[in-house]
Amino acid sequence: MLKKTFRILKWTLFGIFSFLVLYVLSVYLISKITVNSDVAQVEEQNAVPIYILSNGVHTDIVVPVKNEIKDWRNEIQFNQTQSKDSLMNFIAFGWGDKGFYLDTPEWSDLKVSTACKAAFGISSSAMHTTFFKQLREGEDCKRILISKENYQSLVNYISDSFSDPIHPEWIEGHSYGKKDAFYEAKGSYSLFYTCNTWANNALKAANQKASLWTVYDKGIFCHYK
Repeated sequence: MLKKTFRILKWTLFGIFSFLVLYVLSVYLISKITVNSDVAQVEEQNAVPIYILSNGVHTDIVVPVKNEIKDWRNEIQFNQTQSKDSLMNFIAFGWGDKGFYLDTPEWSDLKVSTACKAAFGISSSAMHTTFFKQLREGEDCKRILISKENYQSLVNYISDSFSDPIHPEWIEGHSYGKKDAFYEAKGSYSLFYTCNTWANNALKAANQKASLWTVYDKGIFCHYK
């Protein structure tokens, strides 16, 4: 009986190890495959500037607060942030696991239950929005000029990610700082669909360079060096 138990445990551990190796290799290799590599350049006077912004782990899509195509103030309101500062020019959108967002302000606060739910796609999601007056380009912040038509597609993608695209449901009482807020979102986070997968798909929706598939931020930024 003991030998049988040991054999089952050995093969279980081997299966887990093999899965992890295959997962890491797939993440690395597939992330290097570029889609929309032949995207046409847009002249600045006819373009909408957007940004991809990373904190080293998570990627946000940053867009103008308002322009002729979309005024985000109709859905994401300044008075739902602590500062209530309306002198902002850009708004960042970051989709993610609701448990991670709301219950894990620091890595030391991470619970096993939260990690397991996120990994296996059995938890709900949230949209994190942050207002900015300006952004500084760098290794973790890249400016992209896109056509108005592609920006409309990006707007549709972001809006459709909220649980209610018309009237996003504010998650009151939660923020990381004075200029951000959380809203209910659609979908579930998992090992195969992360916050960075969502951001990568946003770039695909806007017909911009992106990975074929990625789960980490560098899988996006490697296409914008």
